[in-house]
Amino acid sequence: MSLAIWTPAALSSEAIGLDGTCWRMVEAQHHVSTLKLVDTLDEQTLLEQLIEDTKPHIPLECRHLHYLLATPFRYGSVYPYGSRFRRAGRTLGVYYAAATIATAVAEMSFYRLLFFAESPDTPWPRDAAEYTAFSAAYRTDRALDLTRPPLDSNKGAWTHPTDYVATQALADTARETGLKAIRYQSVRDPDGKNLALLTCTIFNNPQPMEWQTWRVRLSASGVQALCEFPPRRIGFERTAFAGDPRLAALNWDRGKG
Repeated sequence: MSLAIWTPAALSSEAIGLDGTCWRMVEAQHHVSTLKLVDTLDEQTLLEQLIEDTKPHIPLECRHLHYLLATPFRYGSVYPYGSRFRRAGRTLGVYYAAATIATAVAEMSFYRLLFFAESPDTPWPRDAAEYTAFSAAYRTDRALDLTRPPLDSNKGAWTHPTDYVATQALADTARETGLKAIRYQSVRDPDGKNLALLTCTIFNNPQPMEWQTWRVRLSASGVQALCEFPPRRIGFERTAFAGDPRLAALNWDRGKG
C-alpha cells in the first residue's frame, strides 16, 4: 500500500485501542541545578516559579499533570527542529516515549552520542551522567500501530533515520481524524517499540507511575548504563547505532575532559 492511500478516512479505519505504561528519561539535574543558586528551599521554590513564568504556557487540559508529563505539550515557543512526528515551528506538542525502559535507554544513549558526533572537539565526560527514568500510564481507543498490518507495509518510511517527511504527514492526518497516539518501531532498538502521544488527555494518571535512577557512561568503547534499583545493566558497543549516518564520523577515540 502506497503512502498516498493513507487518507484521513483510511487512517481512521485503522484506529485501535492502546493502554499501558511508557518510559522517558531526563537529566537528573532538573531540580538540583537551581538549588546551588540559592540558600534555602523557599528561595529555590521562588526561583523555579520565576523560571516557570518565563516559559510558554501549559495548555489548560494539561495543567493537572505532573510537569514532566505536561512539558512536551507547552505552546507558544518555536519548535526549533522537526522530529519524527512533529514539524518545526509553532506546532502542537508530542510526548515521545518508549514501551520499555530498555528502549528508553537505547534512545537516550543514541542522542547523547549524537551530541558528541556534532561536537567533534568535545572530550568524553570523565564521570557517568545521572538520569531520571519515569513511566506514565496511558489509555486510548483512538491509536495507530505502525508495526501491524496494513500500516507496516510502509515500515521503511516510518523508520527512516533522518527523513521525517512521511511520518510528519502521517501525524498531521492522524490529528485531523482525532487519533491520539502512534505506536512505532524504535529505530535505535530493533526489538523495541516507541510511542508518540499526540495529546496530554491520553494520560490516565496525572503522576508518573515509577521512578528509576540511571548512570550512563560514554567512552571509546561505547555506552554503559547502570541502574542500582532495580539492579540492571545495559551496554551498547560502538557499532550499536551504526545504521544512522549522523554517527558515521563520530570520533570515538577522543580524550576525556
